[in-house]
Amino acid sequence: MTRTRVRVVLILLVLLAAAALIGVAVREHAGYVLFAYKGFRYESSLWAFLALLAVAWLLLYALRLLFRLLFVSGGVVNPWSRRNRQRRLQLAAEQGFLDLAEGRWARALRHLKRAAEGERQPLIYYLGAARAAQQLGEDAEADALLERALERQPQAELAIALAHAELQQARGQLDAALETLQVMRERHPQHHQVLRQLQQVQQQRGDWSALIALLPELRKHKALPENELATLERQAWSARLAVAGEAGLNGGEAALQPLTQAWQQLPSGQRQDPVLVAAYAEQLRQLGAQEEAEEVLRKALKQHYDVQLVSLYGLVRGSDPARQLQTAEGWLKEHPDDASLLLALGRLCLQNQLWGKAREYFESSLSFARHPQTCAELGRLLVQLGETERSNQLFQEGLALLDQHLPSLPLPAPARV
Repeated sequence: MTRTRVRVVLILLVLLAAAALIGVAVREHAGYVLFAYKGFRYESSLWAFLALLAVAWLLLYALRLLFRLLFVSGGVVNPWSRRNRQRRLQLAAEQGFLDLAEGRWARALRHLKRAAEGERQPLIYYLGAARAAQQLGEDAEADALLERALERQPQAELAIALAHAELQQARGQLDAALETLQVMRERHPQHHQVLRQLQQVQQQRGDWSALIALLPELRKHKALPENELATLERQAWSARLAVAGEAGLNGGEAALQPLTQAWQQLPSGQRQDPVLVAAYAEQLRQLGAQEEAEEVLRKALKQHYDVQLVSLYGLVRGSDPARQLQTAEGWLKEHPDDASLLLALGRLCLQNQLWGKAREYFESSLSFARHPQTCAELGRLLVQLGETERSNQLFQEGLALLDQHLPSLPLPAPARV
């Protein structure tokens, strides 16, 4: 016997026992109830009166169920009922977000606007609708939707402003996005998303000085992971040095001043970064300050050996080329198989007019790594030494190595000779 059957049997037994007890009570004590008020008089036994009350309660309960059923049915049937209105808004919201995810911008805009107008907390629907309008190229409509969202939910000003700045940034309205974010930064100076979007806008604008000034706030409030901050800081300072170098190209006698000032503004720890040292030395080289670049690179390499700095060291010409070559050869003892160092040594030998030694270094470099620049340097040297055939082979090899890094693009069929 299942639990359900046992339960039913127990309930029946309880009901039968209760009925038997009531029957005994009715037989032994019928009771008497009398109501009299002015001309009205009602009298019956107690049990008949209780039965009448039970019947009246059941009738009232049945009427209540009937009215509720009629009300619910009317709400379901009536298309303008509150129940159906909420259902339509819910369907519009669900369909709008589905359209937004699938890129059906016009439908998403229509559905989300409908959902927003009927919702007490419409922010998320207005933001989605504004994004859809932006994708349709309706910038004015997107802005109007955000303004409407601010009217309906003024407490969500920050979220709306961040969304607005993002849309402005996507349109290329970087100055407007910057203005929006700066207002929010004054009101929410420690907000991570405000700082992150401000960093992105400054980076996109190429305002490296402003981005560098923002870096301490990003680090203080931990708006970005430390590794991302380090990469961003290196990128910002490298670009800042490049801008300073470009400013010095037409600076005449004071050509180095902007670059030197930018370098001095770096924190002492940053001036030890090989990437930034290379950026600074390269700008010095571009401005013709070869001796200054050689000194900067030599001091940096004395502190820490770096392949990028070594490669650049072979391109600059110091005040004493012989000493420069001797310095670089000193690194060869600890890095005998470094192809970049051997290439740099070959170039330094060319500066010292040591043709045979330069050839040896270039060939040694190629034995460790086939690099197009090394092929070109050795090929150029061999042309002057009269070894035309070997030189042509090297130039062809260098071109083939460069071709490996070119994008795959359609080309005409080979010409018939």
